[in-house]
Amino acid sequence: MRQLALLHGVNLDMLGRRPREHYGTLTLAELESRVRHYAYERGFHLHTFQTNHEGVMVEHLHQLAGSDIDGLIFNPGAWTHYSWAIRDALELVTVPVAEVHLSALEEREEWRRISVIADLAAIRVSGKGLEGYLEAVDKLAREIAAGRAPLRRYPTDE
Repeated sequence: MRQLALLHGVNLDMLGRRPREHYGTLTLAELESRVRHYAYERGFHLHTFQTNHEGVMVEHLHQLAGSDIDGLIFNPGAWTHYSWAIRDALELVTVPVAEVHLSALEEREEWRRISVIADLAAIRVSGKGLEGYLEAVDKLAREIAAGRAPLRRYPTDE
């Protein structure tokens, strides 16, 4: 069975308690369960991970860089906007990446409109709640089936 990783960053463990107008009513466990079931129906085993500690996320990305996952769905939370360390670690992951956000970042505060990982994501989904994660599964499935290399919008040293 093909493998997807679903990573959640800082404060996303508090889903269900955060402002509903931005984050909905699902808890992280409920969201992960629904995405896991949806992915399984499409031939994927889903591995999930969440942390509020930047270094722990960096270490987890390092582990994924050497693993046999086929794709990555990533909601870094607030790290999206400023964590160059997470961006650098994500560069090492050589599978298609979907950047997903529950809320519509482009409709929120100016600082939330910045993503330091955007150029590393083959797929970006924002403002669709749970549906955005399901869309990411479908889009990653197409990327993987087509055998497409991850999108990188920066020059390489090769």
